Amino acid sequence: QLQLVESGGGLVQPGGSLRLSCSASAYILDNYHIGWFRQAPGKEREGISCISSIGNYTYYADSVKGRFTISRDSPENAVSLQMNSLKPEDTAVYYCAAAQLTTIREMCILENEIRAWGKGTLVTVSS
Repeated sequence: QLQLVESGGGLVQPGGSLRLSCSASAYILDNYHIGWFRQAPGKEREGISCISSIGNYTYYADSVKGRFTISRDSPENAVSLQMNSLKPEDTAVYYCAAAQLTTIREMCILENEIRAWGKGTLVTVSS
């Protein structure tokens, strides 16, 4: 059974930073692409950043490009999402997911071949 656990959400002021973590087994991190998605109230879920299982290729949605950074934290068996210059419109529940047999672009944009989801962590950007 594939298990993903998000952490690091919370309340932050506009312009602030937050670091999310997606914890998983070494097997998952070695064999699956990992992606971060978010769903704001009343909106559809959006794929914001994905990282490949091999080569650490990355994809970012235009809405977060230049502000968010996805990376693998191998010693911690996790994939992190560093979020800087946060805006109120970044407020959402953030989920991580694992996928195989697809490109990271299609994973993020189309949610192709996703085999597991975490339960999510809430990020609120507000003054």
